[in-house]
Amino acid sequence: MPKPAASPEAPAHDPEDHLEIDLKDPLTAAFLAWLLPGLGHWYQGRRHKAVLFFVCILGTFGYGLYLGEGRVVYASWRPPDRRLPYLCQVWVGLPAMPALVQAKRAKPFKIFGEEYMAPPQVNPPESRVEDELDRIQKHLHSYWELGTIYTMIAGLLNVLAIYDAWGGPAYSAPAPRKKDDDSGGDDDRQGGAV
Repeated sequence: MPKPAASPEAPAHDPEDHLEIDLKDPLTAAFLAWLLPGLGHWYQGRRHKAVLFFVCILGTFGYGLYLGEGRVVYASWRPPDRRLPYLCQVWVGLPAMPALVQAKRAKPFKIFGEEYMAPPQVNPPESRVEDELDRIQKHLHSYWELGTIYTMIAGLLNVLAIYDAWGGPAYSAPAPRKKDDDSGGDDDRQGGAV
């Protein structure tokens, strides 16, 4: 029985055929991707991916801030309140930077009437007075933890976006094959970045 002919819709692809993607300067792209999610991809000309990362990562970060009423992102290294989640949140870049400024100020800035990203006042453990952190956590209930988790996830997702801006896509679409010239049958295919 004869074999059916190959379908014209499914051409055979050589694994070395790749679409060439200009990543420009990978370190600049990675820095821009950290500064603002999607900015490094915009710099590289990968606009659809830039918009996707911007909306998804900043949407997740903003929703976490909303759940935590703007108090779940703050930098604190004091012994009773070491804020280790900030080590994940800081990867969102500029949107998390006010927390570093607020941590260094004696009197935090008020934004919209609230001490946005300012560390709450914590009393020493031997004090019997309820501190501000306890009041915030009682007021927000489980939203405190949910807001913290959402903002941490946003930071960790941006780590992946930064890596993508630096290293390029995991794969690329096949480039159209070039026809061999009559001079000797040399293969003109160009390999692309993976």
